[in-house]
Amino acid sequence: MTHPLHVVILAAGAGTRMRSNKLKVLHQVAGKPMVEHVLELAQSLNPSQITMVYGHQGEQLLQQYQDASVNWAEQKQRLGTGHAVQQSVEFFNDDEDVLVLYGDAPLVQNADLAHMSGQQYVLTAKLDDPTGYGRIIRDGERIQAIVEQKDANAEQQAIKEINSGIIQAPAPKLKKWLSQLSNNNKQQEYYLTDVIGLAASDGTPFKAIELKDHNAVKGANDMEQLAELETLMQQRKRKTLMKQGVQLIRPESVDIRGKLHCGQDVVVDKGVIFIGDNELGNDVHIGAFSIIKNCQLASGTVIEPHSMLDQVKTTGACSIGPFARLRPGTELSEGCKVGNFVEIKKSKLGSHSKASHLSYLGDAVIGKDVNIGAGTITCNYDGVNKFTTTIKDGAFIGSDSQLVAPVTVGKNATIGAGSTITRDTPDEQLTLSRVRQRSVEDWQKPSKK
Repeated sequence: MTHPLHVVILAAGAGTRMRSNKLKVLHQVAGKPMVEHVLELAQSLNPSQITMVYGHQGEQLLQQYQDASVNWAEQKQRLGTGHAVQQSVEFFNDDEDVLVLYGDAPLVQNADLAHMSGQQYVLTAKLDDPTGYGRIIRDGERIQAIVEQKDANAEQQAIKEINSGIIQAPAPKLKKWLSQLSNNNKQQEYYLTDVIGLAASDGTPFKAIELKDHNAVKGANDMEQLAELETLMQQRKRKTLMKQGVQLIRPESVDIRGKLHCGQDVVVDKGVIFIGDNELGNDVHIGAFSIIKNCQLASGTVIEPHSMLDQVKTTGACSIGPFARLRPGTELSEGCKVGNFVEIKKSKLGSHSKASHLSYLGDAVIGKDVNIGAGTITCNYDGVNKFTTTIKDGAFIGSDSQLVAPVTVGKNATIGAGSTITRDTPDEQLTLSRVRQRSVEDWQKPSKK
């Protein structure tokens, strides 16, 4: 029979070797805090409860996850992992199985825990260099004890199988064993691993489940280890994408810092960074060294190199870049062209409209088949408020024009190059504002003094 699952996440570590004012578990891997990866894993297991154990700098954790559906258990003194779990006992129900996870171990996946249901288990891994980890003392598949590195003799230190720290046990048994823990060791701490020996003494030993990917046990205690976790997480994400058919030209140079959903025949060039939640349709091409953040890009969209897109939506195949910057609220329709050194913010472009170079379009509603000349600016800000520029279908905006919002350019209207438009312009007509050109006969070119 399957029991309700109670997940305990240990997140009270001081992380002094990080040499940072930020709480250790809030340091990011693949674009999100380590503890958030673990919290999402816990939530994916559909538990009856989640308890987060916090301690040093815990106010940072409480503030960031104040809306999370978790119990909060404070570890006021850092007396070991066993002591940390003891702080969560008040939330245990006797019909639950308790699973203990670690807030600085973000590489553990749902599949790693699939065989732990309803039993007493310890996740283990075999490492070529097990230095620093507790060693597994086995009797067949059952575990007699876990000996910490500092307490292990030479024979025990030679064992390659190590403890991940992740255990699962029925709540009543775990409460009993936690109450029996002793700090009679070199660290004078209450080790959670001593629960394993107590269970064996009771005749109900834990079973070992060896992880297929031994890297899943790794955590981060300093910046070097954090960088290693980042590398491993990125390798995993890139491998998953390529198995789904995404072509990564230089896989090792691509970073996925969040979620990325891709259609078929997507091509990603070198040096691309994906941030947040991105969705790419079929045949999307992302050029080298581009940054894509929280975007929805329709099938056939092409992003040329060195472009930055943040909260951008394309509703049809478009061409963007190179060196384009598209800010939140940008929406491009089928056939749009946004060229080099164009910045767009909170604006919609209708089908087949184009701004090919050197323009700023902010707070604009632009119809279909509109041509925006080089150097065009929508002057949307008066120093206090933002205003909207409307450009109707078929309009042609000459180069180096300023459209001072609020203003509307009429359907199929033409704005002469170099104009400053401050009033609405009629449909089908040429509108321009220039001083008369003249040449000054007696003017002398300045000379260097």
